[in-house]
Amino acid sequence: MNELAAFEALLFVSGEEGISLNELAQLTKSTADHTLLCLKKLENKYNKDDHSGLTLIETAESYRLVTKKTVSSIIQMYAQSPLSKKLSKASIETLAVIAYKQPITRMEIEEIRGVQLASSLQKLKLRNLIQEIGRLDAPGKPVLYGTTDYFLDYFGLNDLTELPELEVEEELTSQSLFDEPMDL
Repeated sequence: MNELAAFEALLFVSGEEGISLNELAQLTKSTADHTLLCLKKLENKYNKDDHSGLTLIETAESYRLVTKKTVSSIIQMYAQSPLSKKLSKASIETLAVIAYKQPITRMEIEEIRGVQLASSLQKLKLRNLIQEIGRLDAPGKPVLYGTTDYFLDYFGLNDLTELPELEVEEELTSQSLFDEPMDL
């Protein structure tokens, strides 16, 4: 294995935390001086390569791969993209309703969730987790929603039968809650 490739790989997998000089030296069975020399070579390689969006920095006694300032605009667009943000709790709840009840209309989902959810549906469609799968044969022909193949990939499922079983809560009547056996 190429020595610089080993350092590069370790820097990559260390992510945002970075990795210390001593850890790099230990993992590559190198001396600290030799490790520092290799890190300088990598840094020079990145800085000279106009076709690379990466560079190497040292902060708080650890080394990290980071993006160059020259690509900051594209990184900023990615960070602001709806696809880069985690799903909100509302979106996850909406997605769960669709997954278990599909095909289902927006009105039916709103009735189950008790809130309006046009923006959640839009975000889920943008992420390709749900799709319009038809129209209900009813007044207004409301759209029917269902999950996509990407939904299955995203959650590591082969098909919808692999969704976890829903826990069904026993419905308690008001009588069973308040009636206690009477001593006579």
